Amino acid sequence: MLVNLWGPEKTISYGGCIAQLYIFLALGSTECILLAIMAFDRYAAICKPLHYPIIMNQRRCTHMAAGTWISGFANSLVQSTLTVVAPRCGQRVVDHFFCEVPALLKLACTDTSVNEAELNVLGALLLLVPLTLILGTYVFIAQAVMKIRSAESRWKAFNTCASHLLVVSMFYFTAISMYVQPPSSYSRDRGKIMALFYGIVTPTLNPFIYTLRNKDVKAALRRALTKEFWVKKR
Repeated sequence: MLVNLWGPEKTISYGGCIAQLYIFLALGSTECILLAIMAFDRYAAICKPLHYPIIMNQRRCTHMAAGTWISGFANSLVQSTLTVVAPRCGQRVVDHFFCEVPALLKLACTDTSVNEAELNVLGALLLLVPLTLILGTYVFIAQAVMKIRSAESRWKAFNTCASHLLVVSMFYFTAISMYVQPPSSYSRDRGKIMALFYGIVTPTLNPFIYTLRNKDVKAALRRALTKEFWVKKR
């Protein structure tokens, strides 16, 4: 995707398109579940602080991590397979940044109602269910935080969840607008904008969102920017 965006050549082989579709779906599906697990981790840390080492023990973390990756790659295998087998009658131009399910289904020259139903069901399972769990978890977290008497402690607790909520809002709502709808109503221009957010903008901002709360990272970034500024001035 980055090669096509950067250079003048805007082509990709058939095998490369399939690989891109599978990897993108696998990593995107994994992130859907991972964000829900992160919400559960924050719930355990804030609402059950004394029981946190027991709740989030190494064995449970290993099982959740393994389940997340297996579910993500299994979902990708189903979706990408059903998408690839749809006949396209020689249509080869994908009006998109990369090979994605709604854009590829638009090229199909046959009835895609089965694909649409499968896409909506799996999209609901991997997007709406985790999002519902995340929002429900944060209701309990908010109730627990409001019971804290110290304003400074409340602020620290909310600040801990702020980065996660920001990523959740940027990722889920744009992905839902693409994958929980019939591809027949898919708008190419709107689809490109949405894909730009959850495919490029969110992953690019993730390191900054998660690390800029760290004092050491802020200090290092400040030193780097200041040093670069003075070098340019000279």
